[in-house]
Amino acid sequence: MVIDEEQVANLERRMNQRGYLEGSEMASTFNLLRANDLVWSFVVNNYLLGKDPFPFDLLYWNADSTRMPARMHSFYLRNMYIQNLLGVPGGITLAGVPIDLSRVKLPAYFISTVEDHIAPWKTTYRGARYLGGPVRFVLGGSGHIAGIVNPPAPKKYHYWINDALPGTPEQWFETATQHPGSWWDDWQAWIARQNGGERVAARVPQDPLEDAPGSYATLRLGKAA
Repeated sequence: MVIDEEQVANLERRMNQRGYLEGSEMASTFNLLRANDLVWSFVVNNYLLGKDPFPFDLLYWNADSTRMPARMHSFYLRNMYIQNLLGVPGGITLAGVPIDLSRVKLPAYFISTVEDHIAPWKTTYRGARYLGGPVRFVLGGSGHIAGIVNPPAPKKYHYWINDALPGTPEQWFETATQHPGSWWDDWQAWIARQNGGERVAARVPQDPLEDAPGSYATLRLGKAA
């Protein structure tokens, strides 16, 4: 999906009339990024064929949209999307501080997924190279949500690792090695190496207020608790 000055200006006019971007509009944008799966499949199965939607937990998550403040969303689109100034040293100033990602020297674990339609991995790979410290870039299987929320127990999907961080994503993939299962295992090993021998004792959970998912998760707008 391509966005330009005219589209951003039109969106800003609508946002400024009410002070925010409506959550449903943001959801529609994400759906259009994968229209075959998130739009047209429902038109065919539900509207044309009269079938009930197949229950799918990730779609409930996808429907949990929220409004975005107009000024914040406009700042993001112009500075971080159209001009990509976050990747330019000093290109963005926040609270009087120029942002330079190359000055971030902390070790970073950079995870992307191979089928991500919102943040394509060959683009996020460029972001990994902006950081100034040691970076481990890992490519998980599946897509934007399922590839991240992929615990080791089911042994689903796979992931690619490469200790090097060459100039292009194509070069990285050529020498990467594929491993079965979840990238969580690789992250656990990586974080253990960063921690050294020191460990902080896990906190003791308190008694739960109520059974999961909690009454707040089932509330609807306009309904009392």
